[in-house]
Amino acid sequence: MSKRLKELHEHITECLRDVVESPRREAELLLIAYLDKDQLYFITHQDDLIDENDPKLLEWITKRSANVPLEYLTNRVSFYSREFYINEGALIPRPETERLIDEVLANVSVDDAMSVVEVGVGSGIISILLALHLPNARFIAVDISPRALAVARRNIEIFGLNDRIELREGDLLSCVNEKIDLLVSNPPYIAHEAPLEKNLSYEPQNALFGGEIGDEIIQRLLDEVYLRRIPTFVCEMGYDQREKVQEYLKNFALQSLDFYTDYASFDRGFVLKAVHE
Repeated sequence: MSKRLKELHEHITECLRDVVESPRREAELLLIAYLDKDQLYFITHQDDLIDENDPKLLEWITKRSANVPLEYLTNRVSFYSREFYINEGALIPRPETERLIDEVLANVSVDDAMSVVEVGVGSGIISILLALHLPNARFIAVDISPRALAVARRNIEIFGLNDRIELREGDLLSCVNEKIDLLVSNPPYIAHEAPLEKNLSYEPQNALFGGEIGDEIIQRLLDEVYLRRIPTFVCEMGYDQREKVQEYLKNFALQSLDFYTDYASFDRGFVLKAVHE
């Protein structure tokens, strides 16, 4: 049985009414992705007939109604004006992580032939975007999750960066012995007992929780910066972790420690330039 696109839009909106904040917009995005069209097509083809019993469409409506993120249904996510592959093996990139890219690029020379290591590569988007902006840099990207590494590998292949981004499986820097010029990370930083939004239950938990307090992995990375004499470390963090980072570093030699905010003006990360005697 077929329905006009505008009727199907209303039906899906009702299905999502008590699930998401903007059910009408979410229904529109779902249909645009399902039809593999753009918003202009959606607006101008409201009377087109759509098979409402198509198994793929029914599956998407059912899963989205159960709070499965749309990105996992479409296997697509937009980040930093580019589109990436995504599935349940990796955390969905958040807009605030775009600020991490900005901060890295503001603190390095784009022409330097540097060695960059990313801890917690996830879907690969950070290393990929930095590689596109830093043509002379070489990257080692680490993750403890084989499923995340599979997602990152697919994205790296899509962007043709296999020769510049090496993936390794391991815990933090346990599998990296090389000299590191720049360390980058968007680590798990949520406390174990912190309540989560329902949709986050579908995302990999080891990419969300950073320990009992939440900043334990950040502290381990800070220790590595000094142990391995890494000059620069750019890291995302929780909005309430600035004082904890400052306190942890109070006995470390610093050239500079600058915090940055996200698009909502919350503290979201820091750039550490260390002094190594």
